[in-house]
Amino acid sequence: MKPWKHATVLAMAATLAGCSIANWFNSSKEQPPAPLQKFKEEVRLHEEWSRSIGEGQGKTYNLLVPAVEGDTLFVADVGGQVMALDRFSGKVIWRKNLDVPVSGGVGAGYGQVLLGTLQGEVIALDSGSGEVLWRSRVSSEVLAPPVSNGDVVVVQTQEDRLIALEASSGSQRWTYESTPAVLTLRGTGAPLVTNQLAIAGLSSGKVLALETQRGLPIWEQRVAVPSGRSELERVVDIDGGLEMSGGTLYVATFQGSIAALDLQTGRPRWQRQASSNGSVALGYGSVYVSLAEGAVEGIDEGSASALWKNDGLARRQLSSPAVFSSYVAVGDLEGYLHLLSQVDGRFVGRIRIDSEGLRARPLVVGDWLYAYGNGGNLVALTIR
Repeated sequence: MKPWKHATVLAMAATLAGCSIANWFNSSKEQPPAPLQKFKEEVRLHEEWSRSIGEGQGKTYNLLVPAVEGDTLFVADVGGQVMALDRFSGKVIWRKNLDVPVSGGVGAGYGQVLLGTLQGEVIALDSGSGEVLWRSRVSSEVLAPPVSNGDVVVVQTQEDRLIALEASSGSQRWTYESTPAVLTLRGTGAPLVTNQLAIAGLSSGKVLALETQRGLPIWEQRVAVPSGRSELERVVDIDGGLEMSGGTLYVATFQGSIAALDLQTGRPRWQRQASSNGSVALGYGSVYVSLAEGAVEGIDEGSASALWKNDGLARRQLSSPAVFSSYVAVGDLEGYLHLLSQVDGRFVGRIRIDSEGLRARPLVVGDWLYAYGNGGNLVALTIR
């Protein structure tokens, strides 16, 4: 490994989000983001409430996404402030200051709020009171939310190590080590955990499934093959989370492909060439993805054929998409939340959330959408 190259790419992740690594290094001057297109507004987003959350995402490339359990919304800022809010009114239920830099969050469920830190620690809070239940040291920084199935908490570290912790105490159950790529983007996707399986996307372009009790491998599937002469061109990181629908797993890779895998065997049902550093979204029999160059694409879930492509947000460093009602919601570097039609990808609505940008994936719960801007502005939206 060449540590200096690894560190350089990690530091540049925010800049590289809107273009390929190779193109960024080869161009002397980056093209500006595409100007916003005018369109006829068909959908009006209504702000139900908003609240400032401390330091927000911070200056480094963090993706702190809120989480919901019941009627409570949990959110954290990069400085270690964690808040529980009534998700309908925005009223503060409790507030906890951890005094450590939070980089992975928020995971919520089974009465716990889970966070990862830059110092390589996993912290579990009681979801009702905010009291610390346990802290557990892991091998390196945690850049994605820890995930629980009620029995075990699974966390993926920056070095592609998967660690299972006892949900009740934080004690380590097992560790699975894999060899990370020479160069990676800064970040990892959150693992997907069922009762039997812990599934994760790796920086090598592989998806790995382990059994939750002992961490033994069930299957491994490569969904992107590194190509090109330089290490920069060979980056095929899986940086977004995994999505599951029925018995199918969906994953996107940087400079690689979007793939649909059989959940039990890992065998590809289809693959489509694409480059994305985020997660896909699912809705109405379609897969939606924010491509690295700034286009948003709709893909048929069964055949992998393209349904539509909107390239009006080129180089705007898009967030991962989210399905909201009949629309696809995506944020950009100037803090705008865009709504696109699921039918043909046309723009139907837009609202500005945070002048410092909106790179974290919007969270959709029923008829509500929660957008958490880089500068700390948290906004609850509905459609009227």
